[in-house]
Amino acid sequence: MSDFAIARQNMVDCQVRPSDVTDNRIIDAMLAIPREIFVPEDRRALAYLDLDLIVSAPNAPKRVLIKPAVIAKLLQAAEIGETDSVLVVGTASGYTAAIAAKLAQRVIATDPDAALVASANAAFAQLGLATATAKLAKPADGDAGDGPYDVIILEGATAIVPETLYRQLKDGGRLAGVFSDGRVQRATIITRSRDDFGSRILFDASAPVLPGLERTPEFAF
Repeated sequence: MSDFAIARQNMVDCQVRPSDVTDNRIIDAMLAIPREIFVPEDRRALAYLDLDLIVSAPNAPKRVLIKPAVIAKLLQAAEIGETDSVLVVGTASGYTAAIAAKLAQRVIATDPDAALVASANAAFAQLGLATATAKLAKPADGDAGDGPYDVIILEGATAIVPETLYRQLKDGGRLAGVFSDGRVQRATIITRSRDDFGSRILFDASAPVLPGLERTPEFAF
């Protein structure tokens, strides 16, 4: 067994399973997908650590893969079905989208960094994930052209109500991500019922806020 395979098993056994992730489909996907190929070569030794891992170029806006256990718990809460269409927003280099592609019928992944979009598509091709596609788009815009979606996953946090993304959910669709009120961050799931959107807090979590989903500063006079 390779060092990366051992690290992958340890990630699942020491980070994912102890976080109450019991969906065997997610566990099997995380054991099957080599996270190291979604990480720049000089950072691959960090691929399986319990941290938000920077994958963008040094001179580019910071983009991260959020902690494996947080992603696993968000995917489990979203209850992705094998016939579902999934949108991963702010996918960075595509790791979460690759996991989702093992669970769903189709996955669209978006990111504002063109180099990371190209890297994600190359990784999908290397792994034979023909149902996953990465596209260049701002996180706040989603991808209405391929919607609506059964599930939307945020690969990061939002400090605003992402209404454009809400409208790209099917009736009964779920959006899972980390929501920030400026003081506290919590993983939350949003469920659409016609034109109503219910929310449920899942667990405390932290993640960098996605570009364009920051709160606009308020000016005091």
